[in-house]
Amino acid sequence: MDLKSGYPYWAIKSGLMQAFPPLRADLRCEVAVIGGGITGALIADELAGHGHDVALIEQRDVGWGSSSASTALLQYEIDTHMTELAKRYGEADAVLAYSKCAEAIGMLQDKARDIRDVDFGWMDSLYYASKRRHANVLRDEFELRLRHGFQVELLERDGVRERYGVDAPVAILSHQAARIDPYRMAYRLLARLQKRGSPVFDRTQVENIHATSRGVTLRTAEGHAIRADHLVLAAGYANQRWLKKKVAQNRSSYAFITDPIEDEGLGPLKGTMMWESARPYLYMRSTGDGRLLVGGEDDSIDIPSKRDARVKKKARTLGKKVADLFTHLPLAPAFAWAGTFAETEDGLPFFGAHAQHGPRVHFAMAYGGNGITYSMLGAGLLRASIEKRKHPLSALFGFGRLDR
Repeated sequence: MDLKSGYPYWAIKSGLMQAFPPLRADLRCEVAVIGGGITGALIADELAGHGHDVALIEQRDVGWGSSSASTALLQYEIDTHMTELAKRYGEADAVLAYSKCAEAIGMLQDKARDIRDVDFGWMDSLYYASKRRHANVLRDEFELRLRHGFQVELLERDGVRERYGVDAPVAILSHQAARIDPYRMAYRLLARLQKRGSPVFDRTQVENIHATSRGVTLRTAEGHAIRADHLVLAAGYANQRWLKKKVAQNRSSYAFITDPIEDEGLGPLKGTMMWESARPYLYMRSTGDGRLLVGGEDDSIDIPSKRDARVKKKARTLGKKVADLFTHLPLAPAFAWAGTFAETEDGLPFFGAHAQHGPRVHFAMAYGGNGITYSMLGAGLLRASIEKRKHPLSALFGFGRLDR
C-alpha cells in the first residue's frame, strides 16, 4: 500500500538510520508484531519491556510508511469534541478518552527522555473558531473540559488577537500538548529493541495469517513461517486488508515544512501549535530547530497517483492560508508531502481482538488525528489483553463499541 507522496521531511532529515535484516528462516516467538512504524515500535517496546518474547516484521524499511509522513502533533484533543463523545457514549467515557490521551503525552515524554534525540518538546495548543457559528460550540467544549480539570483557558476575540495575532471569535488554549519526530522515535525504539535481543525484520511481506485457539501462523512471501502465541497487527492503514468489513475511511492529508525561522519571526508559534474548528482543518506547529510545519487540506483521495499530483497545489493553498493569518512569516516550502490517514466514524481508534480472527489476533488501528497518543495508550491496552487483564479503555477503544 502506497501511503505517502512527495518528500516527507523526517525521512529526508534522518535517512535510513539503521539496517534491519529481512527474515530468512522460520521463526517462533510469543508475540509477533506486524508493522515497523511508530505504532508497532511503541507496542513492541511495551511488550518486550515487560518480559514478553517479541518479534517485529515490517514490509518496507522501518518507519517508511505513514510514520515518515506524520506531522506528529501530540494532543489529548481528538478530532471529535468531548461534548460530542459525551452525547454518543456518555460523559464518563468522553472524559476517560480525553484524560487518557493527556496522560499518554506524559508517557511519551518519559519514553523520549529514555531513548533521547527525538525532538520531544512541550507546547501549548490553540484551538480557534474559524467561523462565528463555531464560537458557542467551543465555549461549551471549554466548559466541559474545565469542569473535569483540564488545563485550559478561554480566549475571546481580543485575547486571541493580542496574544496570537489571529482574528477569531474565540479560542481554547490548552497547556497539555507536545511535538516529536515520529520517524526518529520509531527507529530509536526498534534499534533498542534489537540491541536487547528482540528480533526486528524489515523488507518482509506477510501474505497469509492463520489463527486458531492455540496460536497464530504467518506465512511470508518468501515462504517462511512465523509461529506465535499472539499476533499484533500494527500495519497502520494497511490493517484494513485483514478485515472483511471496513471500519474506517482512508483519506489524504497534505503538509509542508519551511526552512528554519528565527524565534522573533515565529513569535507565538515557537511554543504554541494552532489548529482551527473548520473541517478539514488547517494546523501548524514548529520544530525544535525552528521550522514551521503546516498541514491540512484533507480530501477523500485514496489513489496514490492522484494524491501525488496534488501535493504542490495543496502546499500553495496551505501557504496562502497561513500567510493570511501571519503576513510577516517566510513561508516558502522546503519540503512538501502528502500521506494516507484514516478516519473512524467517532474519531476513536480500534485496539483489540476482532471476532473475524479470534482472541489471539490483536488489531492496533490508531486512526485519526491523534495516532501517536492513541498508539501509546494502545500499547498498554494490548499488553493487558495478552496478559488477560482488564484495561479501562478496552471497551471504548474496542470493536464492541460498533454495536452500541
